[in-house]
Amino acid sequence: MEGRSTAAGKVLDVLATFDRERQSQTLTQIAQRTGLALSTAHRVVTELAEWGALERGEDGAWHVGLRLWEVAAVCPRTQILRDVALPFMQDLYEATHENIQLAVREGTELVFVERIAGHRSVELRTMVGGRFPLSATGMGRVLLAHAPAEIQEAVLASPLDAWTPYTVTDPDVLRAQLDGIRREQVVVSDRQLSESTLAVAAPVRVGPSGPVHAALGVVVAADPGSERVRALRHGVLRSAQAVSAELGRRAGVAVVRTG
Repeated sequence: MEGRSTAAGKVLDVLATFDRERQSQTLTQIAQRTGLALSTAHRVVTELAEWGALERGEDGAWHVGLRLWEVAAVCPRTQILRDVALPFMQDLYEATHENIQLAVREGTELVFVERIAGHRSVELRTMVGGRFPLSATGMGRVLLAHAPAEIQEAVLASPLDAWTPYTVTDPDVLRAQLDGIRREQVVVSDRQLSESTLAVAAPVRVGPSGPVHAALGVVVAADPGSERVRALRHGVLRSAQAVSAELGRRAGVAVVRTG
């Protein structure tokens, strides 16, 4: 990691060392990954701990603190969206008893911001706060289909990773899929991220015909049958439209931004 010279930059460098794969780190590991001197890393970590952004476990390693989660939870871009969407996600879960997910776009990636899963739902590779390339998931492709042209071209011009033997990696095929998503407003993503799962996703707008702000999806075991997929398409699209309508109703009170 190329370190930054300002005090704020050093704080950001330290926080950036934590991710899904590195949820707990020693002070030495933090110093090595930031390129900071051990004494400097100690000072920064101590200040972050005093504020509550970092916490120290019984094993002496550091992890993200509750105070940082509290700050992130009031992010206006997702707070209104999650508040509006959650009741409809709960209804969709009650109708399907499958994994229900909500995601937004950030650049050429999607970020999962909410999820409901039951103990009998299929196991997922995704989680709240997790990031994936837009091309990798059904929800990501919904967001990509409605992203600005420069985002679409950037994704289509980049190598498309093959997550499974079924993953679409041909940019021309993906471009045609994006056209279909814009026409049909719903996508069935079969074994694209995992060989054991199938996803159905639809766009969430600000109002019935406003800009696409998020994607709502359900993830089930692969090959659930055509009748099951048809029912899921209808249910996901109807739920996404209900969330869109409610977001539109609230838009005059609170500003909802796209990424």
